[in-house]
Amino acid sequence: MKIERPNANSPTPEELQDLARLKKAIEQVTANGKVSKAECERIKGIMWADGKITPEELELCRTMIYNKITAGELEWEY
Repeated sequence: MKIERPNANSPTPEELQDLARLKKAIEQVTANGKVSKAECERIKGIMWADGKITPEELELCRTMIYNKITAGELEWEY
């Protein structure tokens, strides 16, 4: 499903840095094929570090974590 946000502004340089930091953290967390509760909390902490969660951050989590869990490429480790 494609989601369009016609009134959305382009990410600022700071938001782009935040996205890069989040992407790197997600890559580290998912490297072993599992996502633990502590790792999930770490990702949430990174997302909330600036006091807000952007649609781009949510999309990154969806594509890098949740879609892979659904496809069987990752699993929750609780």
